[in-house]
Amino acid sequence: MSGAPIVVHQPSATRGRRVTVRGVILGLAHNDRDLVEFLRRVGLPDAEQLLDDPAWVAWRGGRAHEWNAT
Repeated sequence: MSGAPIVVHQPSATRGRRVTVRGVILGLAHNDRDLVEFLRRVGLPDAEQLLDDPAWVAWRGGRAHEWNAT
C-alpha cells in the first residue's frame, strides 16, 4: 500500500475533520464515534481497530483523535 487509504484531514475552524477514503469524501466527523460510523458504512465493521494503524489511517494537520482546531 503506497499510502493510507483513509485520511482524516486537519480540523476545520468550525469544528470537525473531513474524512476521505481513497479520495472519496465520506463526511465531516466530530469525534471518533463519527469516524468509526463512516468507516462501518463503507464496509469496515472493525473500524475502531484501525484508527491508530498508520497503514490504514493518516491523521493530517493535527494530532490523532483531536477534533477541534487549535
